[in-house]
Amino acid sequence: MSFQVPAIDPARLPALLQAMPKAELHMHIEGSLEPEMIFALAERNGVKLAYDSVEALRRAYAFTDLQSFLDIYYAGASVLLKEQDFYDMARAYLDRAVADNVVRTEMFFDPQTHTDRGVPIDVVINGLHRACVDAEREQGISAALILCFLRHLSEDAAIATFKAALPHKDKFIGVGLDSSEVGHPPEKFARVFAMAREEGLHLVAHAGEEGPPEYIWSALDVLHVERIDHGVQSVRDPQLMQRLAKDRIALTVCPLSNEKLCVFPTLADHNIKQLLEAGLVATVNSDDPAYFGGYMNTNFTRLFAEVPGLTAQHAYQLAFNSIYASFASVGDKGRWVRRLDEAFEEAAAAA
Repeated sequence: MSFQVPAIDPARLPALLQAMPKAELHMHIEGSLEPEMIFALAERNGVKLAYDSVEALRRAYAFTDLQSFLDIYYAGASVLLKEQDFYDMARAYLDRAVADNVVRTEMFFDPQTHTDRGVPIDVVINGLHRACVDAEREQGISAALILCFLRHLSEDAAIATFKAALPHKDKFIGVGLDSSEVGHPPEKFARVFAMAREEGLHLVAHAGEEGPPEYIWSALDVLHVERIDHGVQSVRDPQLMQRLAKDRIALTVCPLSNEKLCVFPTLADHNIKQLLEAGLVATVNSDDPAYFGGYMNTNFTRLFAEVPGLTAQHAYQLAFNSIYASFASVGDKGRWVRRLDEAFEEAAAAA
């Protein structure tokens, strides 16, 4: 990063956070299902929900940990049955991403959540991919898909899912690992990640959200991932912090998710400033925005309003990191960074 961040009037920072171009690297597309869309799809597909209204469903979004969230998350996904359902869900998220000045999004999807309910994997992938293609053509956002394995299931199930997805390899750019972290270390999935690596796919994995730093080491050294999703527990291991900084391994941090799932008592207690100032490639992302209280710009504005000491320099670094850590082309990254520089220059000139 060679850009010298100009002096920005702090009063202009909230608007700049919203206007600056940014990439989102940690967003589960099923986690963008708003209650209104869940009910609309349930009606369209004749699915009976356990809640009698949008308001009742929204009231259920009171989570105490990752598992309590996942129980609701999987229930919400039950309304997704047809290719058009997956398309509509993804386009709704992409519309919001465009409004938040997200220039690149690499969306996670969980095929096992759907194939275990009898939904064919081609229905899932084709609906999501078609939404990415249409959004890029019509709105200019660069959108890609990362297939995630559910870590509470077996590696054999992950391998079967991966093999079923391979005919669609041109429609996703990588694989990831999500769902219940504690008790399911990354090395459980060493074989399927090796298969994905042989296919030339990008590799990422959730580690160090609720799990220990050891899970991050394992994701790096056994799975050979290129990014760590979450990674906030890395501060418990100084040697790991040095490794992440030296190797420029990005952490896809999710502030509102961390608050909602009680990883930190409050957003003001979040360690993202500590991660940045230790030289780590931290980024801001929305995780499951329909469930955790906000999409990208809400994550940024609340983070900067509540975490003490965050400045325009940190804002630029977070946006730059997100673009740098994406799997987009070098040319696209350069174009987006130039737009980022211009956004900060314009904000400084307006003071």
